[in-house]
Amino acid sequence: MQIIADLHTHTLCATHAYQTVNEMAAAAKAAGYCALAITDHAPAMPDAPHSWHFSNWGSLPREVDGVAMLYGAEVNVMDTKGGLDMTQRQLSEQDWVVASIHSPCIPGLLTRREANRLWLSVAENPYVDCIGHSEQSNYRYDYELVTKAFARNHKVVELNANSFQVRRDGIPNMRALLEACLQNGCRIAVDSDAHSAWKMQNALQPLFGILEELQFPQELIVNATRENLVNELKLHGRRCAEYVGGIIV
Repeated sequence: MQIIADLHTHTLCATHAYQTVNEMAAAAKAAGYCALAITDHAPAMPDAPHSWHFSNWGSLPREVDGVAMLYGAEVNVMDTKGGLDMTQRQLSEQDWVVASIHSPCIPGLLTRREANRLWLSVAENPYVDCIGHSEQSNYRYDYELVTKAFARNHKVVELNANSFQVRRDGIPNMRALLEACLQNGCRIAVDSDAHSAWKMQNALQPLFGILEELQFPQELIVNATRENLVNELKLHGRRCAEYVGGIIV
């Protein structure tokens, strides 16, 4: 299994992460990646950066030592209607948007019906690119039903390595979620959700085991090849597709 980019990482702009943008880029280079997405937590998380953080990407380089940089956000789903904590305009200006449920934003449990409604609504948002760590048991949804909507709306479902550390209750659900993605032609991303450079470089191995066990096809993994990634960005209408393609292809 080979991965050419990490599409979900964090910097010390949130106080529970530990590296700068440059340090994360250097770690990506050392890992052999050709692209890296910085997706810091959106403002509803308790220690997230100010909303201005997500409107100031022009201050950062588009390439660091041969690594194409994507700048975006991990937005928080705020309610069962699929509301997010960034405006549509802000979302449209990002290179890559991961939508996730975090307990500070949706505390407690969701019923299966509520979780289905939530993700079906998020699936309709044109500026969400990726569905983050959705295997969590507290928010279990109908994988067969919802991954059809994800596939139809070109949402990438994430396989998240950080769940092996902080969301262990959801690990048994990963296989079922991947099987539904495979059945319905829903593309996935294999991500570290790293809050440190060390984690980016060392967290993915358990995910590779699941993928190999299921013989998950490379063409459905958006960060398995350079061409897959560029084609996905184009499919999502992301303006960064041209410059990323110019660097990595």
